[in-house]
Amino acid sequence: MRRSSNNPWLHRFAVLTAVATLFLICVGGVVTSKGVGMAVPDWPTTYGYTMFFFPFSKWFANYGVFYEHSHRLVASGVGFLTTILAVWLCVKEERRWLRWIGVVAFVGVCLQGVLGGLRVTQLKDEIGIFHAALAQLFFVLMCAIALFTSRWWINSPEPTALMAKRQRTAAVQDASRPEFPMVGTARCAVRGHRSAMTLPTGFLGITCLIFVQLVIGATMRHQHAGLAIPDFPSAYGKLWPATDSGSIAHYNRIRLESTGAYPITASGVVLQMVHRILAFTILGAIYFAGVKTLRRFSANSVPARLALLWLALVTIQLGLGAATIWTNKSADIATAHVAVGALSLATGAMLVLTTPRCIPDARPFAERTLARPQPASATV
Repeated sequence: MRRSSNNPWLHRFAVLTAVATLFLICVGGVVTSKGVGMAVPDWPTTYGYTMFFFPFSKWFANYGVFYEHSHRLVASGVGFLTTILAVWLCVKEERRWLRWIGVVAFVGVCLQGVLGGLRVTQLKDEIGIFHAALAQLFFVLMCAIALFTSRWWINSPEPTALMAKRQRTAAVQDASRPEFPMVGTARCAVRGHRSAMTLPTGFLGITCLIFVQLVIGATMRHQHAGLAIPDFPSAYGKLWPATDSGSIAHYNRIRLESTGAYPITASGVVLQMVHRILAFTILGAIYFAGVKTLRRFSANSVPARLALLWLALVTIQLGLGAATIWTNKSADIATAHVAVGALSLATGAMLVLTTPRCIPDARPFAERTLARPQPASATV
């Protein structure tokens, strides 16, 4: 069978798998938000039944079985789609590195399934945190595969080719404008291009911060510290709450979480504060990166559009985080908070991947430089 890098149906299937992965993250968020992760105590069976033949009449035997069993079925579906995608890549994709990424995806989904099962059988929160973190990374991987198989990625030039072409074009233009030897088009264009090429490093740093933030959020959910601080934007009426033993005991006496079976701890309060501070840090960083992106790229370019989407997502994410506290950890809002967090992480990763392949709009930089008043010697 002939391999090719242009496989439209493979790309569509990769997009479908990425969407299914996001849906799985949402279902997992519902399970965690409702605290029903242990509603089915056995694995890989469900109350002794083979997972796929568990009688529907028993799905509502007790609270949470429906959600947990549905989570397992959706996870199995994502595993099935990932297996097909990996085989499809190995058979039809001509790029060897992308075929290996498909293999990594297959190994990742298998590992994710095992971690989900161990979370049930071993009763360890640490496994649940790792399971949640790996789910976010797996979603990013699925989005990357969808990007790599897209027509846009195939038709866009390599970053090194972009730089060489930009330098050649700018050199020709500079040669035709000897009246500006110190601020010629070549110097301005190449400088603008190099400035734009530094953006992916910043995007990568912010994306890593988002991943750390998601891990902190997963830790709070699995350690039942999501409402360790019940008010926002203040924290027990202060900028930084007290964490001494007497204050912690007082917090537990006045807690608003009606279903709170786990006591508030000092570490939970500190973790909640770190989560809040990091949220505002990420918001500021994305706003700054968005401004820099719009200055370096044209408004209708892929990086500019992704940067605006990123800013919108992180703003919504901050609002959902606040609403989670204000609604006493409503399961729907908490799940939306998890889903938007996954989209924010994936958007950052897409910016890291796409920005080097986009031709930056260096004209505004060149025009600003050339428009400056020149010394008299430059015009003689």
